[in-house]
Amino acid sequence: MDLKLVKKIIDLIAASDLNEVAIEEADFKIKVKKLSESSHISYTQPVVAQVPHTAPLTASEDLESSAPVSTTSNSSNSIVAPIVGTFYQAASPDSNPFVKVGDKVQTGQTLCIIEAMKIMNEIESNCSGIITEILVPDGTPVEYGQPLFSISKD
Repeated sequence: MDLKLVKKIIDLIAASDLNEVAIEEADFKIKVKKLSESSHISYTQPVVAQVPHTAPLTASEDLESSAPVSTTSNSSNSIVAPIVGTFYQAASPDSNPFVKVGDKVQTGQTLCIIEAMKIMNEIESNCSGIITEILVPDGTPVEYGQPLFSISKD
């Protein structure tokens, strides 16, 4: 989905009497909710298998891949960043994290927030299971497709 289209959707919701809209296109889902003074987006990322990097890493790629990466198997799943932004484990600095390692999560449960262009985007689990690893430190920038969590499926 095009980010310009997402912005248009947000602007249309903000200017209308609607409080919420959900759109599904192929394997991409977006839900926009109007809150008191800000728009809010929830993304549900489809299951994405990690592909091993077969080409040798360049110096710049080696520096970029400083976050730990886990491999996926039939019994585990990676939740990846659907957008570029800043990763937050909690809704605010004084709040408890949405999830911790060892927590049992359900499909659709909020795992974290990625802030992009002053919009807080809730990232939801695409499967039920147990959080086995949090792959990104709180408050750090993330790239599109970067693994955020490992979940052991039920």
